Amino acid sequence: MSRTFHLRAALLGAALTCLLPALPAAAGVVARIDQGQQRMRVYVDGAPAFEWTVSTARRGFVTPNGAYRVGRMATMWRSHKYHGSPMPHAMFFRGGYAIHGTYATGALGRRASHGCIRLSPGHAATLFRLARNYGGAAVIIRN
Repeated sequence: MSRTFHLRAALLGAALTCLLPALPAAAGVVARIDQGQQRMRVYVDGAPAFEWTVSTARRGFVTPNGAYRVGRMATMWRSHKYHGSPMPHAMFFRGGYAIHGTYATGALGRRASHGCIRLSPGHAATLFRLARNYGGAAVIIRN
């Protein structure tokens, strides 16, 4: 093939790249937490899958903003810092910070935690299963 053909093909490819929207990489599971709204939106392979009420840090405590990957996961964890409090379906994303189920479901929708992101036990179990099945999850937290 001629050099002109290759040049035209390269230019066409570059033009199409600029015109087409970027396709997301295989996203797997992404949990986006909006602290202002106390909501979590879960995306699977880039498509919206769930939206749930959460509780993040109450006054005097912090839920860190940022983008993280889930590291350690435990079906049942007990807090070493807060008197062995149960943390069902815990997914740790930054040190001792985790997304986990809570039995204090009446507090969901308002700031109530020491910094973790609390979900209803059923929603925590669903997110845990998704993360396990997809080999992990991304966590994005914003005010």
